[in-house]
Amino acid sequence: MLKLARGEKLLIGVVHSLATPGAPRFSGDRGAILRRALDDARALVDGGCDALIVENFGDVPFFAGAVPPETVASLAMTLSTVIAIAGELPVGINVLRNDARAALGLCAATGAQFVRINVHTGAAVTDQGVIEGRASETLRERARLCPAVALLCDVHVKHATPLGRESARDAALDTLHRGLADFLILSGSATGSAPDPREIAPVRTAVGDAPILIGSGVDARNARQLLAKADGAIVGTSLKRDGRVSEPVDAARVAKLRKLFDSLGAR
Repeated sequence: MLKLARGEKLLIGVVHSLATPGAPRFSGDRGAILRRALDDARALVDGGCDALIVENFGDVPFFAGAVPPETVASLAMTLSTVIAIAGELPVGINVLRNDARAALGLCAATGAQFVRINVHTGAAVTDQGVIEGRASETLRERARLCPAVALLCDVHVKHATPLGRESARDAALDTLHRGLADFLILSGSATGSAPDPREIAPVRTAVGDAPILIGSGVDARNARQLLAKADGAIVGTSLKRDGRVSEPVDAARVAKLRKLFDSLGAR
């Protein structure tokens, strides 16, 4: 189960899947998807991550809602491969752009332990159009399929503009108390972009001890500031070779960030 350890910052490493069958950038080589996922998962485990999360990052442009069966099938294979490498470490899934139902099905089928949901409550204008949260459906499907799975839910997710004027603080409260999220995620405006540290403190004050994760942009330069009021981070880009999102994960970069996280301790 994904949980916070006393006195430690949670480091969740991202396995960015290459484009899956049916996606415009699919190479035609199904084996390449698994090989990259295997290599990245090993580097994240060896570097000291506390958990791993798989996402179909290569499948741009993303569907706003449900993804097709071939995407789910490919993710099931990748997720199973990563779970085998991760051993006792929790593994999660994010089905982009916002297919929480498919993510829960994958958890039920593979034993993955958590999901990331980009728009869980409220609505957002995105490059896929308007996406509406489906918390009511997600919570009921979780209860039916995989009750122990944790819901990691974004607040004002990246690559999106909230369809409304609520502050991050108010959105976080709704996500926590009305959406029943297990973890809250604060991210910047885009992949690899950090959130404004000034927005983190009021959210922390409002939600009390509810777990907060930074969902984008954390690296060795800003981790101390960003994690002062947060409990951990989901990290992808900065763990790649040369900090480039298209490159494989670099175990040395993971180990460096792990060491920094360990030096920070509890908030």
